[in-house]
Amino acid sequence: MCANTMITLIKICTYLLSQQIKKLEIEFVKEGGLRERMTRARIEERKKNR
Repeated sequence: MCANTMITLIKICTYLLSQQIKKLEIEFVKEGGLRERMTRARIEERKKNR
């Protein structure tokens, strides 16, 4: 019974991690990586200060 509980928890964790990876992939494609977002933020800040 204990082994079945552990297997179930592992399956749930695997599923949740898979969903998180898919979401991060979609977000990366839409918004770019960290460096791209930082560059965009710097450019926008410079535009505000002009």
